[in-house]
Amino acid sequence: MVEPLAGWHFCQEYTHLNSEIFQKFLDALSQELSDDMALIQMDQASAHQALGLSWPENIIPIFQPSHSPQLNPIERLWQFIKRQFKGENFSNLQQLRQRVQHELAQMSSELISSLTCYDFILEALFHEALFYASS
Repeated sequence: MVEPLAGWHFCQEYTHLNSEIFQKFLDALSQELSDDMALIQMDQASAHQALGLSWPENIIPIFQPSHSPQLNPIERLWQFIKRQFKGENFSNLQQLRQRVQHELAQMSSELISSLTCYDFILEALFHEALFYASS
């Protein structure tokens, strides 16, 4: 997850994604946020929309239209990271994991913000926050 304005990010690694795993992620994120609120923009994966999910009070879900990854700030971050690996071959999954973790650790807040903070994304999130606050 990224926060485009500040360039803050929260990342956890799991072997797969289902509603149980996503719930663990939400709970960990909620704890990390503490008293802060977060709008989370995500795709319409079944794990993200499972009926059994218990959304923490400090996390507000926003579902983007189908087949529109360009609207999600995290996709821009992953595009950047993948470009850093161009031409590299990894002998095993552990090497890839270490490389991804290294890239994430090296990224400054300013870089993350420059990759993810697009006006149209911020405007959409702002309008969604207003809608949520008024309902």
